[in-house]
Amino acid sequence: MKLVVVSAGLSVPSSTRLLADRLATATAERAAAEVEVVELRDLAVEIAHNLTNGFPGRRLAAALDAVTAADGLIVVTPVFSASYSGLFKSFFDVLEQDALAGKPVLIAATGGSARHSLVLEHALRPLFAYLRAVVVPTAVYAASEDWGAQGLPERVDRAAGELAALMKGLPTARGPKTGGIEVTPFAERLASLSRR
Repeated sequence: MKLVVVSAGLSVPSSTRLLADRLATATAERAAAEVEVVELRDLAVEIAHNLTNGFPGRRLAAALDAVTAADGLIVVTPVFSASYSGLFKSFFDVLEQDALAGKPVLIAATGGSARHSLVLEHALRPLFAYLRAVVVPTAVYAASEDWGAQGLPERVDRAAGELAALMKGLPTARGPKTGGIEVTPFAERLASLSRR
């Protein structure tokens, strides 16, 4: 199984990348997934060129292919002006229209204050709903004061468990039999429903 992490952190070191790594580790342990990280900071110029000329550079094309082929996705952005960063949005703007249809996605964000935590619900969740991804119920926000505090590890574990469950698939009415239960990977089932 392949888990792809999209991190839009700009600084080095980055709290956005730190949160992305914690979520990836917790999810990969539960889903036995191979993890690939896409650092948008390193692709900023290629993303801008793609927006103006319509053609991805070599590294951007590889990142877009990785996201499209992933069994699950973790996306993490810093909060800029009460929303996701422009770099984060630009990356998803150059992605093929149906690339995320039915794909399980865990959304997360970092910011300097807990006051920005609703960015997950008013900006990220609607964006990924529009892209027809399946967003896990638990979103994770980490403010500066959350690092090392009680609550963040529990939210990370809960969200990772939800994403891992979606990546592994849910019982459905069709698919190969597994232990008396017929199972179809969740993303595959949702993609087939969206084609109807």
